[in-house]
Amino acid sequence: MAQLTAFSYRSGNSYAHALDVRIKLILLMLVSLAVMDAGPTALGVMSLCLMILVRYLHLPLKSVCVELRYFLILLALVFIARSLSTAGDPLIVWKWLTISREGMKAGAVVVWRIMLVVLVGLTFVATTRPTEIKAAVEWFLKPVPLIPRARIGTMIGLVLRFIPLIFTQAGETLDAQRARAVEHRKNPYYRLTKFVIPFFRRTFETADKLAVAMEARCYSENRTNPQFSARRRDFMVLAVCAVFCCLIFLF
Repeated sequence: MAQLTAFSYRSGNSYAHALDVRIKLILLMLVSLAVMDAGPTALGVMSLCLMILVRYLHLPLKSVCVELRYFLILLALVFIARSLSTAGDPLIVWKWLTISREGMKAGAVVVWRIMLVVLVGLTFVATTRPTEIKAAVEWFLKPVPLIPRARIGTMIGLVLRFIPLIFTQAGETLDAQRARAVEHRKNPYYRLTKFVIPFFRRTFETADKLAVAMEARCYSENRTNPQFSARRRDFMVLAVCAVFCCLIFLF
């Protein structure tokens, strides 16, 4: 069974948990778009608000950093690439490599934006049940003709439920490598193949077992979804967030 990870739903009685899931989906899209267009000042304000929200929800930031360690390496590479590829006043010059001051600023802003988008998605997943997300996706796709909304909602719900399992399987594969002293091998290609191949094989096997189990239980896409009940304060939160995002786009 999958262990509880930082990207799992965490039950609670906070207002973020009680907020209508349709409103939360709209807020997720608005905030993500605003983050990708925000400058350093707006990013600072949004970071402060997100830190307060994460603290209020008691989300384990340490576990998030551990589980995102490879993603953080990717962000570091993005920062280095932007620092080397952006023209400007040279800050560090070594042979044919030149790191500009403008490149470092641009790289820091890009990494900052991506991390904020990840945190926004983390708070959304941690405060919303997968069944509610599935139902909300179907609700938004209902007016669109010729779209299998039930199938799309089911796929999204399964993906969200598979995330903790994938993290668990990755941890088990790494533990198996350590038990066999694979991490002491100097060849990085050997270590990578010994991790990737078993990890993907176990993931695909688990997906096949899940599909067989769903068929054995006569799973149907036409299921009873949770009932939505948007309240006045939900629309007030949406209005405040929309105004804030509009200010970011304008300024």
